[in-house]
Amino acid sequence: MPPLKPVEFLGSSLDDLRAFPPSAKREAGYQIDQVQNGFDPDDWKPMNVVGQGVREIRVRDGAGAFRVIYIAKFADAVYVIHCFQKKTEKTNKADIDLASKRYRDLLQEPSK
Repeated sequence: MPPLKPVEFLGSSLDDLRAFPPSAKREAGYQIDQVQNGFDPDDWKPMNVVGQGVREIRVRDGAGAFRVIYIAKFADAVYVIHCFQKKTEKTNKADIDLASKRYRDLLQEPSK
């Protein structure tokens, strides 16, 4: 079994995740744990509009729809780029723009 990858939260993503309702937060944490262990989350989709290899975990809860945008293709860690509550059918442009900026910033780091 491959070693557990650490999780790195970019920007305010950890605080944003902590603001999820308890059941959505628990489910998101479980899905991130799946990714850390090398497995796919139960419900995800690619987010190529943000960057190559970026994925979105989809969490549905009584309080609404929540999203965790992450990238796991790097050997050193799983990077959680952005966490937010989805309010409309289509992902808000501001959420995509923020995730894209954080992804670009991550790629600028010398080890990437």
